[in-house]
Amino acid sequence: MKKVYLLGTCDTKYPELAYAKSLLEKAGVTACLVDVGIFPHTNPIDIANTEVAKYHPKTPGFLTDVKDRGEAVGAMGEALEAFILSRNDVAGVLGMGGTGNTALVTCAMRALPVGIPKLMVSTVASGDVSPYVGPTDICMMASVADVAGLNPITRRVLGNAAHAVAGMVVNSVPEVTAVKPLLGMTMFGVTTPCVLKLISFFEDKYDPLVFHATGTGGQAFEKLIDSGMLKYVIDVTLTEVCDLFMGGVMSAGPGRLDSIARTGIPYVGSLGALDMVNFAAKNTVPAQYASRKLHVHNANVTLMRTTPAENAEMGRWIGEKLNNCPGEVRFLIPEGGVSVIDAPGQPFYDPEADKALFDAIEGAVKQTQKRKLLRLPRNVNDPEFAEALAEQFRSINN
Repeated sequence: MKKVYLLGTCDTKYPELAYAKSLLEKAGVTACLVDVGIFPHTNPIDIANTEVAKYHPKTPGFLTDVKDRGEAVGAMGEALEAFILSRNDVAGVLGMGGTGNTALVTCAMRALPVGIPKLMVSTVASGDVSPYVGPTDICMMASVADVAGLNPITRRVLGNAAHAVAGMVVNSVPEVTAVKPLLGMTMFGVTTPCVLKLISFFEDKYDPLVFHATGTGGQAFEKLIDSGMLKYVIDVTLTEVCDLFMGGVMSAGPGRLDSIARTGIPYVGSLGALDMVNFAAKNTVPAQYASRKLHVHNANVTLMRTTPAENAEMGRWIGEKLNNCPGEVRFLIPEGGVSVIDAPGQPFYDPEADKALFDAIEGAVKQTQKRKLLRLPRNVNDPEFAEALAEQFRSINN
């Protein structure tokens, strides 16, 4: 029988955890209380912290002599990730706590497949939760008051959390009888026309799954490829690479494109929105970029045009990434511009900068029968460019 794993530090949060467990069981869900604390105690639990610690890949005995709490918490996070992945009866996961416990528990949650219910009650859930959630479907619930005692506020918040997880576990998602394969695509506002056109070409045969290239979107795209859930992709938009290189707010990290190399799935890609670095409000743009060409997209988004030198550096980086891909690769270069605002008369139109990007990629990619570049005299959002992407996709996914 599958169960909800209730994860927390039972040396400091036991009454709250026991309360949530009682509500889960009253709702008809089997609950397993797992201690992920660092210090010993006498509270009744289902799985001890020492048992979890045994799953640490290098130092399974780290709890025997805890000298640095921070190091021990980090080690417990690694052990918990391995522990939870060893279970074959996880119906859902519920965690609760402050900053340390949030970092520890969400480490394990992020390792689980998308679709398994995951809810974290946290004191930091009302701020920037991207380091905790990452590219997964973790639900973050603000604890309002600290998870430090049962009172009218914490009872209601923790009770809602327990009932939410119970509801997700007990009530199954209706199955779709006619399942179509997923087709992952990456999109930004300035590449939307291209992706919408592609969806119209393929929605009869595939279920399009569009990832907004906001950093976490690219990470989720990579994660689902690694998980095997995505076997078909058209990666139109690589704008997150700009933020990686220039310190923007929407970087997907240095692992972008690595899942293609690891899995070898057929890959069709392009250079969507590589003309822009993303920042927040205009007053947040770093001082060293004050003289650059900026475009205020809205009150909370400011775009910075990339230069020829920056584009050349990114082009070489992308080219080397493509060289690592063992499967079929078709990479299309839109010589007429890489976004809606990189077109004649638009604020980021800069043929010199684009040429530096295109030439750098072409110089870096080692073309073979399986790995090919195609240059088209079109903007990325021209209907003809979408048609070319579709044609190349069909040619390697027959």
